[in-house]
Amino acid sequence: MKMETILATGVAAAMLTVPALADIKIAHVYGKTGALEAYAAQSHNGLMLGLEYATGGTMEINGEKLVVIEKDTQIKPDVGKAMLAEAFGDDEADIAVGPVSSGVALAMLPVAEEYEKILIVEPAVADSITGENWNRFIFRTGRNSSQDAISNAVALGGEGVTVATLAQDYAFGRDGVAAFREALESSGAKIAHEEYVPTDTTDFTAAAERIFNAMEGVEGKKKLFIIWAGGGNPMGKINAMDPSRFGIEIATGGNILAALKAYKELPGMEGATYYYYEIPKNPVNDWLVKEHMDRFGSPPDFFTAGGMAAGIAVVEAIKKAGSTDTEALISAMEGMEWETPKGTMRFRKEDHQALQSMYHFRTEVQDGKDYGVPVLVREIGIDEMDIPVRN
Repeated sequence: MKMETILATGVAAAMLTVPALADIKIAHVYGKTGALEAYAAQSHNGLMLGLEYATGGTMEINGEKLVVIEKDTQIKPDVGKAMLAEAFGDDEADIAVGPVSSGVALAMLPVAEEYEKILIVEPAVADSITGENWNRFIFRTGRNSSQDAISNAVALGGEGVTVATLAQDYAFGRDGVAAFREALESSGAKIAHEEYVPTDTTDFTAAAERIFNAMEGVEGKKKLFIIWAGGGNPMGKINAMDPSRFGIEIATGGNILAALKAYKELPGMEGATYYYYEIPKNPVNDWLVKEHMDRFGSPPDFFTAGGMAAGIAVVEAIKKAGSTDTEALISAMEGMEWETPKGTMRFRKEDHQALQSMYHFRTEVQDGKDYGVPVLVREIGIDEMDIPVRN
């Protein structure tokens, strides 16, 4: 009897000393408010769907609960920097995802290095994030400017093609044009003029006149390639100025569904896109489209797919690493392949950029849709794009 009591007491004591499973804290540091809040909402919905999909609906990894902490950068670099420091320092987040803006992302990169915690950049695009400003704690699931540029060069370039560019005057726009210029060189096309305007520009008359003047007298195919993020997209306004009278065709990459309304005025326009919900054919995208329609009454958009890719990457990395230890995660993530709504992505070891397919599209007007539909011409695979390592 005494032995049974001692054994029972020993078991109880042992049970008391077993530590409780800790939550896995994921900080989403993104621009919930500000000019890019439409992108932010999509990114967050996608992140949550990705975590759900990758955990089979449990929102747990090996019995540890996933807790998502939201931080608003307000699209301000100093705020983004402070919010990431707060997430890592005060909230003890294990890993962070975000932000939306490239300018904010560049301010946040040193914080990840200071705290020695991983920041998965999604969806900020500027090459410099995984280029000159990169550190080993940065991974990016979003595409970069070079992936945008090379895929659009494949879609638009060629011998005898002359291009002018119009972009916003900050990291996203300038990095995008620089990468596009570089990518076009091997296609035989050339850039005749680069135009940069403030992000809040609403009157594009002067900019358009400078572009038209620069293209005057140029022989062969002439295209105006527009790189733009957020509201105020100039495509419709410039199209209203009838650039076709100068033999100029408007071209641009893909965008969110709301922005595609302007594409309806330009049937036959070609470019390359990161995502459109009807293009990828795979089980992950099938699940995303169905669930998004059921829950939100609309198809998933451009940045929803990216957020989901990031969420799945978080789960797969932690499973592969067997913990949230930063060094274990880095080892697990370098070279890691995982399935996303776009198909397979792969983190390149050299700069932690996610290599991924892009899509050459041609705009069509279709019944029942109030926007120009980017119909697939062909998928541009990972192996077709020689994405420079810039770090």
